[in-house]
This record gives sequence, C-alpha cells and structure tokens, in this order.
Amino acid sequence: MPNDNSTTISSTLSVRSATPLSSRALTSEERAVIRSAEIALLDEKRLLSPEEMKSLVELDMAATSALASLAHEVRLSWCGPSVEIEGILSAKTGGCPEDCHFCSQSSKFDTPVKATPFLDTDEVLTAAKETAALGASEFCIVLAIRGPDERTMNRILELVPLVKEKTGLNVAVSAGILSPEQAVRFAEGGVHRYNHNLETSRSFFPSIVTTHSYDERRDTCELVRENGMELCCGVLLGMGETDEQRLELLVDLQALDPQEVPLNFLNPRPGTPLGDRPIMSALEAIRWIAMFRLALPSTILRFAGGREVTLRELQIMGMTSGINALIVGNYLTTLGRSPEEDFQMLKDLQMPIGALSVAL
Repeated sequence: MPNDNSTTISSTLSVRSATPLSSRALTSEERAVIRSAEIALLDEKRLLSPEEMKSLVELDMAATSALASLAHEVRLSWCGPSVEIEGILSAKTGGCPEDCHFCSQSSKFDTPVKATPFLDTDEVLTAAKETAALGASEFCIVLAIRGPDERTMNRILELVPLVKEKTGLNVAVSAGILSPEQAVRFAEGGVHRYNHNLETSRSFFPSIVTTHSYDERRDTCELVRENGMELCCGVLLGMGETDEQRLELLVDLQALDPQEVPLNFLNPRPGTPLGDRPIMSALEAIRWIAMFRLALPSTILRFAGGREVTLRELQIMGMTSGINALIVGNYLTTLGRSPEEDFQMLKDLQMPIGALSVAL
C-alpha cells in the first residue's frame, strides 16, 4: 500500500538525477514535439496517435532525457507512485518444440538448458510462499510448451486455487497458445492473469519464429481478454528489429490494451540463433522504456529479463523513465539480481510497493 512518503516523490528531481545527460540542447522543433505529447497525455488525458508516436520515435537520441522525464510524469499521473512486485516460476523448463530464436528452452537448438518434468506441488508452493514473503502480489506459473495438453490443463487448474489459498497471491499462468475452450476453463478456474507475449512486431516475427504465426499469438491474447482474464503481453527488444518495427509493435499493443507489458531486453543465450547478437545499449533501452510508457500510459510496465545486463548499474534510470513494476529474483533460465537490491532501489527512490489494485 502507498505509505506517507508516496506523495513526496519529485518526478523532476528523480529524473534529472537519474537519466542520461543530453549531448546537446534540444531544438525548438524537438521541444515542440515533446510538448505536444505532454499536452495530449497530461492535460487532455488521451492516448497518442500513431503519427504522434512516430514523431517521438524520430527524435534524436539527445532527446532521451526529455522523453524519460515526460514518461515518469505520465507514469505518476496515470498509474500513481506504487510499484507492483511479481515472482515467476518455471514449472516446466526446456524441451519446447517451438523455434523462438532467442530462447534457450527450445528443443531445436543445442543449449545448456535441458528438458525437465513439471515441478511437484510442494516445489510450486514453496516458491509461491517465498514470493509472498517478499511482498509480491502476483505469482506466475510458467511452462515451456507450445500450448497445454489435457494433462497439463488439469495440473495447472489443480495448482491455481491451491497457491491462492496457501499464499493469498493472485495467480498468473503462461502456458502458450490456447484454444477457445482452454481459455474458458482457465478463466473459470481462477487464473487471474494470463501471459502471452507478442515479443515483436508482425513484420519482424517471421525472422524470429517459424513454428507458429504472429496471428496465433495475437488470437490467444484476444481470447484472454474475451474471457475476463487480465492480459499480460510482453515484448523482447534488441533482436535486430528496427525502430519502425518497434513502433509497429506499440500500435498493435495499444489496440490489444493489455493490463501489463513486461519489457524484456535480449540477453543472448549460447546455442540459440541470436546467441551472438550484441546487447542493446543502456541509453537506447532507456529511450524505449520511455516510449512504451508514452504509448501505453495506463499499463503496468514491468522491468523483466535482460535488465541487469543491458542497464547494469543504471537500472534506477528505468524506474524514473516509466517503469512501475518489477519481476524480482531469477527469471526462467537466467539469474536476476537479488530482491534486496531491488527493494533498496525502490527505497532510495521513495517508491512504495503497492497492492495490485493500486497499480491498475
């Protein structure tokens, strides 16, 4: 819940002290573009149009600090100061039949990650209780599969009410592509939020995945919304996509209107087709965190995989550029930093950890 210090956050001060310095002063034209976005988002309280987002994307990198400052103001105005905390658990790791080129869990690639069976109930509950002890409001059960078969459906539907009963946490699930009937069953079985990532734009998607289509992913996202579950729809930046393709993705996400968008940054995995790609620069990451906030002002924008290697000691900048949620602890196949470091970062910024309802 917000504490008494929650209203003392000075967005201007925290952004000025935690965002990269511009290499030059902005031109009057650049200031006018940013001012126009500020009026739309803070005064008129409306979404930016694709044309307005394009104008922001086309700004020089020198505008990154100004974009980040505006994004933080938008985050506070639309979402408030609270930060939502979530833990995730890979309940079924490796052996996935899909060929997502960034993923070490694919059976198509020779990676160090090998297939493991579904964790037993005690292991899942232990992880959920550890997540609850951190102050999280959400626990996500993740499976490396194309989509759930009947046995997996039944297993998940056994775990969801049990985790909620034992921990009080809302339970999210990520189990791949769903049929209409499966979406209904998950909704009726108590799944609070379903994660299904678009990852990238429609035009770039065939360069990253060939074993299923962009439309299959988007159709599952629509099913989640139609059946009353909250939609968590993440992206992965730094796979070789262009700025234009990132803008394309933002426009599609606006149309989907997910409650949450995890922002992942490529952490190249050995043995995958993207294993040799360079890591995105920290400044570019800050710029795109800001763009996602400006395009999706009311969305829970979550710091997710790759933030440690991409931003390194500059992760605090992400929190003052539009981020209002964190995955704490480890990710699916890579290590995160310690929860204590994240909590100290939030304490330093006077950002309260809030209940889920506060961030929505």
